[in-house]
Amino acid sequence: MSKVILAEKPSVAKNIADALNIKTKKDGYFEGNGYIITWAFGHLLQLYDAKDYDKKMAKWNMANFPFIPSNFKYKVKSNPRNREKEDLGAKKQLKIIHQQVNRPDVTMIISACDYDREGQIISDTILASLKSSLPVYRLLLNEWTPDEVRNGLTNVKLNTELKPLQDAGISRQWADWVIGINLTSVTTLKYQKGTGSVLNVGRVLLPTLKIIYDRETEIEQFVAEPYYKLTAKFTTIEGEEYEGVYVEEKDSFKNKELLQELARAIQNQPATIIDKSVERKREYPPYLFNLTNLQGYMTSKYRGWTSAKVLKVAQSLYEKKAITYPRTASVVLEETLVGRAAKVLDVIKKGLLYENEIKFIKSKRVFNSAKVESHSAIIPTYVIPKALTKDEELVYTAIKNRFIMQFMPLAQYEETKLITKVQTQPMKGVFHSKGKVQLVDGWKLVEKIQSKDTLLPFVNVGEEVRTVDQTVQSHVTKPPKLHTEKTLLRIMETCGKGKDEGEESEEILSAILSGFSIGTPATRAETIKKLTDVGYIKSENKNLICTNLGKRFVETFPIKELFDLEFTGRLEKTLSDIEKKKVTKESFLQVIFEFTTNAVATIIRERDVTIHEVSKRKNANEVLGKCPLCGQAVIEGQKGFGCSGWKKGCKFVIWKNDKFLATMKKKPTKTMVKSLLSNGVAPVKGLTSKKGTKFNAKLRYEKNPNNDYFSWKLDFN
Repeated sequence: MSKVILAEKPSVAKNIADALNIKTKKDGYFEGNGYIITWAFGHLLQLYDAKDYDKKMAKWNMANFPFIPSNFKYKVKSNPRNREKEDLGAKKQLKIIHQQVNRPDVTMIISACDYDREGQIISDTILASLKSSLPVYRLLLNEWTPDEVRNGLTNVKLNTELKPLQDAGISRQWADWVIGINLTSVTTLKYQKGTGSVLNVGRVLLPTLKIIYDRETEIEQFVAEPYYKLTAKFTTIEGEEYEGVYVEEKDSFKNKELLQELARAIQNQPATIIDKSVERKREYPPYLFNLTNLQGYMTSKYRGWTSAKVLKVAQSLYEKKAITYPRTASVVLEETLVGRAAKVLDVIKKGLLYENEIKFIKSKRVFNSAKVESHSAIIPTYVIPKALTKDEELVYTAIKNRFIMQFMPLAQYEETKLITKVQTQPMKGVFHSKGKVQLVDGWKLVEKIQSKDTLLPFVNVGEEVRTVDQTVQSHVTKPPKLHTEKTLLRIMETCGKGKDEGEESEEILSAILSGFSIGTPATRAETIKKLTDVGYIKSENKNLICTNLGKRFVETFPIKELFDLEFTGRLEKTLSDIEKKKVTKESFLQVIFEFTTNAVATIIRERDVTIHEVSKRKNANEVLGKCPLCGQAVIEGQKGFGCSGWKKGCKFVIWKNDKFLATMKKKPTKTMVKSLLSNGVAPVKGLTSKKGTKFNAKLRYEKNPNNDYFSWKLDFN
């Protein structure tokens, strides 16, 4: 008898097969040792388009909205290059899954999709489409190492126990469909002149845009105010010098003349140390990474990195068994992971220069089940990865180092504070001095973090010193900084409760755990990317700013709830509460449907304004060469370089987002296409290998012998 395991991706299916020592691979599945391991490619099914329910919805008309199906249906996902057609790869894989599930020797199904909302509905929608009566179980893992796979298969749960997770996933999916389809449609009809693009509206998209808009507005309205500081230099009896900053009870000096008068008054005057404190302080390492903090760390440290890229690389490391589940909001570990963490530490500390300083301890700062939301923090696994790309190496090293830091000695420093009083009239205030000396580097050794010492002379209370120099410095108050992906992610994660920078506080950790947020760790990167793709924001250096379209949209769009962090945070928290069985799917969706109905009515009532005008320019398409299939002209289109005879059925095209070229970090260019069409080959420089090294090669784009599709060939001669 056999058991079918359904994985979310082929790479995960391979990990499971390796753990079970299954070597036989067939078309679309592995088989052996009593298991059939097949896979999806993420979502194989998608929700119906509006026109699939009713043909009149094929053309947008205000009178047809709001449109809310009475029964939501699913179909094979669309071909990304032609949304009118089914994705043939998805259709084929669904058929393979169906064939395996319906074999007479199969007794049960085990869903091994990711342990989150999306993973749950990926498997549940597929299994629902099969209409199988077999019992379904759930494999719930945080990593794909062999030990965990084998252990997990002995502790599977009935899939029915995951009904709350399914309800949350479906609620999110249906809600976003209803809001997106209805409000994007009526907003585009109302506020856009011309066709060819849309004005995107989304539950998570708009509050994120508003965060960026508000920061820019704050900067534009900021009025810089001057202020001044009086700094004095003192010398001790032994001739050692130190500096102090003048402080009064009302510590804001806007009167430069007053400070200049004080500076003249203290020149060469004696002063007394009236207070001294010396305190030994401990510095804890930053918490373990969750996805948001990992994205913030990588995007701020490395130029050109985006949060979407960090998630993609982390997901790859997860599928390679190198790290635990990356789409997590937690910065601590479940207490049940103590033994596993100790095993990991023993493996990864080998050979480090500071290996003897690494000591495993079970601390509440690292292991605290009460502060874990669904998934524990991201840590390495005991599998030492091989053949990582340069990008994977950077992310893996960051995660590994952050884990090791937790088991290094605390960093320690000594902080000295002096208060110096100049005995001169009319001197009301005193001078503050602060010194710092690093005593123990501790966890800072892991990333070679250098601490800057500020030395103060050894003096005692009551000791006299003399003023030897004094300066009055001019300053101005500074506006807040533009948002970067790092600061934006923090605001989204805590729904505005988190500071732009800095260490997690108890308040921030509580905010994260509450589920009160903008989006989820898995969706925030995609939201930022989509805002850029639809033209609402752009990136300059590392700063995110609104485009003119984005600004006009915020200032015109009348459904202000969708810009409100509190409103969106409540919706996200409700989804979290559905997972915890505190709220029902039906009550949440009822709120969404009523909100959408009212929002559509509001938009229709509003006065007509043009936010976006689509200009239609007739481009004289440059002929790049002759089509190798039919001989007609090849021209550049929006998404690719294709045959002008495509309406007659010619299939020749080189897509601008070609996946093969993308693996080498290249996109096709006009020059490349011209060379391919005229010479059959295109020399290309600066291709990137899987290991991150650059190389040059000649590319060929050759027709497959059995059909009209083309494949790339690399020539190193």
